[in-house]
Amino acid sequence: MDEISAAGFLFDMDGTLVDSTAVVESVWTAFADRHGVDAAALLAYAHGRQAADTVGHFLPGVAEDERAVLVRGLVAEEVTRTDGIVEIPGAVALLEHLVAQGAPVAVVTSAPRALAVARLRAAGVPVPDVLVAAEDVSRGKPHPEGYLRAAEQLGVPIDECVVFEDAEAGIAAAVASGARVVVVGHHESPVTDGLDRLGDYAGFRAAVR
Repeated sequence: MDEISAAGFLFDMDGTLVDSTAVVESVWTAFADRHGVDAAALLAYAHGRQAADTVGHFLPGVAEDERAVLVRGLVAEEVTRTDGIVEIPGAVALLEHLVAQGAPVAVVTSAPRALAVARLRAAGVPVPDVLVAAEDVSRGKPHPEGYLRAAEQLGVPIDECVVFEDAEAGIAAAVASGARVVVVGHHESPVTDGLDRLGDYAGFRAAVR
């Protein structure tokens, strides 16, 4: 696809607007090694999910307060690591174009707000007024709460919004929300069947209706 129109535009962040792969893999691989967890399995599970959910999944015996300490440490490290973070091709131009049109735009991410802002700014991607981060929801992706909350804050019905997502958990959340979903990148699974696809935003056009 090369163009789309919608009443509202909702974007995931990592892998959808910014490429933070090198930093994420470095931080989480080191975490996996420290805790005797298979790094490949952890990375596959973590993509698109909140850090607390990933830590809880792989370290189920860790007490809640200790898990919170581990998550704070991971986030603190990631916030300072903006080296190599770049936009997904065309993302900056697309968001600037949408903002210039006055389009309702939101970012819905599993990252904490401070980390999301740091990565968006590092990649030069505009930070929209509506940013639904990890601390803004009670249930992370694949639950649709984040996307439903973003649409509500924008004042746009969710079924008139389009969601751009790249990861299994996020795609499932977007589908469950009732929005139109565009898969960015090359992820394939049963949840992507029948969805629109987009390699990146280079040459892509979007308009508010």
